[in-house]
Amino acid sequence: MSSSRSRPLALVTGASSGIGAAFAERLARDGYDLILVARRRDRLEALAERLRNEAGSEAEPLAADLADAEALSEVEAQVAGDERLALLVNNAGFGGYRPFVEVEPRVVDELIAVHVRAVARLTRAALPGMVRRGKGAVINVASLLALSGALPPNPLPYRAVYAGAKAFILAFTEALSGELGQSSVYVQACLPGLVDTEYHAVAGRDRSKMPPMMQAADVVAASLAALAHAEVVCVPGLDDASLLERLVDVRRTLLMNANRPALSERYRSAVETIMPAAGER
Repeated sequence: MSSSRSRPLALVTGASSGIGAAFAERLARDGYDLILVARRRDRLEALAERLRNEAGSEAEPLAADLADAEALSEVEAQVAGDERLALLVNNAGFGGYRPFVEVEPRVVDELIAVHVRAVARLTRAALPGMVRRGKGAVINVASLLALSGALPPNPLPYRAVYAGAKAFILAFTEALSGELGQSSVYVQACLPGLVDTEYHAVAGRDRSKMPPMMQAADVVAASLAALAHAEVVCVPGLDDASLLERLVDVRRTLLMNANRPALSERYRSAVETIMPAAGER
């Protein structure tokens, strides 16, 4: 890119619409140069031109399907190769909402490739340079559906693979934050709820039957405000942040109480009922 080396650089995936485009617009206004990644080159080029004209940002479109391993490698090279990279936004994704027994295996593979493999690989490409430079951040856009595994479909969508992939993003980001420690490099999982974008139409959902939704620009504003305060998990619509702390506490308590060598008494009793002791008839 030909812009001044004094400007920070951000790479945003899924930048052609919705939350990704809103990130690009906000970051351009905040003084970033941009690499814009998505499948639709025409949209990327139009967005890049607009950001150059309106915000003076040097915006480079990079058309790539992150479900394709070769294309992902090209984006990895961009992420790892520019010493100015200050922010990576892993936002690309799609719903694939169908009952699991009806989802095509190809769609399962693509969901995992985009939400799991691409997020992990691009983050792996970005972090060594950020750690070496002592600054930088990665925002991984997940979803409130990362917390929805125990809830049935209707009104929530059929989402087994999608929710599982978003749960990966949450756990991955939280664990990675612990590894980074005091490095001055930060990671965040952003968990928006319903957002007013074309995502829902693409997923085949009837917009007229859905409740009011948050605007993509507000999701971005929350994410960047949370990043400024080093919040590892950002939930844009949540007023009571203590709920997140309580969730972490419950998970920690469960982990510590369950990690023991003895079988739980409730399972021991069940086993003894099903399988009588040796010699009993």
